[in-house]
Amino acid sequence: MSVIDDIPLLTVLIFCATIGLAPFTPPHVWEKLVMLFSGTLVRPIDMFDLLMHGTPWVVLVVKLVRMRGGDQPGEEG
Repeated sequence: MSVIDDIPLLTVLIFCATIGLAPFTPPHVWEKLVMLFSGTLVRPIDMFDLLMHGTPWVVLVVKLVRMRGGDQPGEEG
């Protein structure tokens, strides 16, 4: 996870704004998510598109969760 910690937040935001949203009308990732939830995401190219356009968003969420958590030690019981 240190790889995600080493990526600057601005870089992740730029990737989300470019790769994550391209093409911008409508966002490709949104189209692929609709296909996923409707059960029509069956072609390999569509799966690759979802992976490519969704990865920046997943990295952003993981990074924000890790930043919010800070360096708090885990509970030991």
